[in-house]
Amino acid sequence: MKNYPGINNLRKYGTSPFNLAVIHGGPGAPGEMAPVARELSAFGGVLEPLQTAITIEGQVRELSEVLEKHGALPITLIGFSWGAMLSFMFTALHPHMVKKIILIGSGPYEEKYAASITKTRISRLGKEDLKNFVRLTETLNDPSAKNRNEALCNFGKLMLKADTYDSLPHEEEGLECNYESFKGVWEEASELRSKGKLLELGKEIRCQVVAIHGDYDPHPFEGVKEPLSRTLKDFRFILLKKCGHQPWIEREAKERFYSLLSNEI
Repeated sequence: MKNYPGINNLRKYGTSPFNLAVIHGGPGAPGEMAPVARELSAFGGVLEPLQTAITIEGQVRELSEVLEKHGALPITLIGFSWGAMLSFMFTALHPHMVKKIILIGSGPYEEKYAASITKTRISRLGKEDLKNFVRLTETLNDPSAKNRNEALCNFGKLMLKADTYDSLPHEEEGLECNYESFKGVWEEASELRSKGKLLELGKEIRCQVVAIHGDYDPHPFEGVKEPLSRTLKDFRFILLKKCGHQPWIEREAKERFYSLLSNEI
């Protein structure tokens, strides 16, 4: 597998057997699940795969190779944001490899729920942040721009402001961003969702699926709860109050989030 400059494709926490794997969001923004991996390593070995491929097929293949080589199968996948959707697709394609999926702050599974995300985020930005939003969006959409990886990282930091209800002090743990991965994977995923093929994959999932979602998350919880409730055979949904997109940095929700996770794994 190819590497980002300066990082490996996998980080491990705790000791073997590795029964858990945390799957980061983005796509193209690895490293943000490190705090969760460290916390969960108190309960057993945790893998943190760092996705590098620029297609969904490539990311599924990367994940399969890492889990087959290092994981105790079947394994529990804990996916955040895009990583939740990747975990969903991966499990549909490789059901024998997955014991359980925990979806954290997942994107919506039907297109009709996606339209409000950017609108909600923009409504939460101040004047200067809104200027930065416009500037960064223009850079990301400019094929001639030389700094789109950096722009993607800065865009993610800006969106975290809009996505968070009440943040605790925390270190930023994301690694190098990869715009090529973000663009390639997300364009595919959006098309799958708009055509109903993303949700259709859920019919192949046999294991238990649990979704944990903040009530302040701009990704509407209804876009996870409603479609998956009618598609999956074994699904539970948990809504965290006073909580944005990343529960582990939320002052009001962090403790309950980790308590829920420890009970679910």
